[in-house]
Amino acid sequence: QVQLVESGGGLVQPGGSLSLSCAASGSISGAHAMGWYRQAPGKQRELVASITRSGSTDYADSVKGRFTISKDNAKNTLYLQMNSLKPEDTAVYYCYAQMYWFSSYYWGQGTQVTVSS
Repeated sequence: QVQLVESGGGLVQPGGSLSLSCAASGSISGAHAMGWYRQAPGKQRELVASITRSGSTDYADSVKGRFTISKDNAKNTLYLQMNSLKPEDTAVYYCYAQMYWFSSYYWGQGTQVTVSS
């Protein structure tokens, strides 16, 4: 069982930056994949970014060049650096961990990101 706790959300003006963190209760070094989803009001949850055990990353087209996903295995923490934020980035951001390729996801509780002037 892995527990995930996100932090770092908040209110930021368009063009600003935020850094999200996702602290895991156990080791993440062996996780098959980890990443971030987001869900805006009235919309489906969408994948924002993911990172594999080997460090390969993938991003939604809407955030490429603006967001960076990374992890620190020593600290059991996943990060999402978000730059050049836009109002359409407003959503609740959830981190997930998939420990094996065949296993289901563990989810965090979510953190609100609001981009508004």
